[in-house]
Amino acid sequence: MSVYEHTITIPAAQPKSDILQHIEKEVQKSLKKGEAPVRMAVTGFSDTQYNCEIGVASDERFYGDESIFSFSPRLNENTSEFNVALLVPTGIGSIMGGHAGDAGTLAKLFASACDNLITHPNVVNASDINEMTENTLYVEGSLISRCLMGTVGLHKIRSNRVIVFIDDHPYEMFTHAAINSVNAACASFGFDCFKIVKLNPSILLKSHYTKTGAAAGKIDNLDVMFNILKEHEGEYDAVAISSVIDFPIEYVREYFDSDGNMVNPWGGVEAMLTHSISEHFSVPSAHSPMMENKEICEMDPGIVDSRMAAEAVSLTFLNSILKGLQRSPRVIKDKSLFQRNDIISASDVSCVVMPDGCIGLPTLAALKQGIPVIAVRENKNLMQKNNDLTKLPWKHGQLHIVDSYLEAIGVLNAMKAGVSIRSLKRPLDWVKVEAQP
Repeated sequence: MSVYEHTITIPAAQPKSDILQHIEKEVQKSLKKGEAPVRMAVTGFSDTQYNCEIGVASDERFYGDESIFSFSPRLNENTSEFNVALLVPTGIGSIMGGHAGDAGTLAKLFASACDNLITHPNVVNASDINEMTENTLYVEGSLISRCLMGTVGLHKIRSNRVIVFIDDHPYEMFTHAAINSVNAACASFGFDCFKIVKLNPSILLKSHYTKTGAAAGKIDNLDVMFNILKEHEGEYDAVAISSVIDFPIEYVREYFDSDGNMVNPWGGVEAMLTHSISEHFSVPSAHSPMMENKEICEMDPGIVDSRMAAEAVSLTFLNSILKGLQRSPRVIKDKSLFQRNDIISASDVSCVVMPDGCIGLPTLAALKQGIPVIAVRENKNLMQKNNDLTKLPWKHGQLHIVDSYLEAIGVLNAMKAGVSIRSLKRPLDWVKVEAQP
C-alpha cells in the first residue's frame, strides 16, 4: 500500500450550503477506484474555488467504514471543564511550532489556562525533549480531527503499552541508538514497551514539497507494518516508529542554514504516515526520523537557530515521542460512552487555537460544531496569504482573530469567565436596536 498527495481545485460551495459536505463530495469525485483520503487541507480559499491538498491511500481495504469526513454533531456544550485544542498544522512553515517542538512554550502557557490541553505531537516534540504538562493530552492529528468531528472520544489514561517499529538500518549504529533510546525511556520514566520490531523490508518514506511550498511526501510498503499491527491488535495501545526518510542531503544543509526560514522537510510525510496508522487502527501514533547515513550524522551544522537546536543535538529524535505516547489518551468510538467524565468528546472542547489562515478538517469541524476558534496572526505560515478565515460562515462571536498568542490567552480567559470580548474594548459600542417593521 502507498500513501501520496493529490492536489485538486474544486468550485466554491454555494452560500448557506454545508462547506464540509461540499468538500467531501468533490474530494470523493476526484479519487480513483480503491483510493481513500487520509488527510485534507485547503491551501487556497476564495469566493469561486478552493485549492486542496489531499493525502491519499492507494488501498481502501486498509480503512474502515468511516471516512475522514464522517461527522456527528455535538448536541450540547459541556461546561464542567474548560478544554482547549492547540493546533499548529505540520509542514506549512509556521514560525512558531514549525520546527523542533518550538511551540512547547505555547503548550505550557495554554495548559496553565485550561483544565485539559489537547495538542498534537509536533507542537511538543523536540527530538530528545518533551516538556508537556500533566494536563496535556498528546493526540495524533487525525484523532484530534475525528474528536472535533464528533466521531471519537479521548479517554484519559495512566499509561500505554507501546509497540515500537525501527528500521533495520544498514549502519548498525543507528539501529543500536534507537534501541538504546527505548531502553533509556523504560529506565528513566517507566515507559512500557510491548515489543520492538525491526522492519525489513522497511516502509519507504520520501519527502518533497508541494506547489504551495508545503512539506509532503510519498510512502510505500506500508502494508508490511499494517500486517504486523493487525496481527498484534489488542496487545498494544500506541505505536511509535523510528525510520529513515529519504530526502536530498542538501535539504539538511539548507534547513540548518536557513535561520528557521525553510519549511521543515520531514514533518509532512510523517503526518501522512501517522494519519494512516491512527485512522485505520484508532490508536495514538508518532514518528521520529532515523538518520539516513553517517555523512548526515557527522555533519556539523554549526550554531543553528534556537528553534532547530533540539534537532541539531539529537542522534535518534526518539525520546520525545516515547514520552508523549506513554500517556496519550485511548480512542473511544462508542458514542454511548461520551458522557463519561474521563472521556473528552466534541461536546467537551471549549475552544480551538490555531495559526491564522489554516483551513483543514479541524477548522471545518469547529465551524460546524459551533466551537469557538482563536486564530493568531503572528504565527505566519504558507496558508495565511491564501486563506481568509473571515469568509467562512461563522456564527456571531465564534471566530476571534488576534495579533499574538499573549492576546489569545486574554481572549481564552474571557471565554472561560463568560465575559463578552466586546465589553472589554473601549470605546464600548452600544447594542444595536432594530425596530420591527
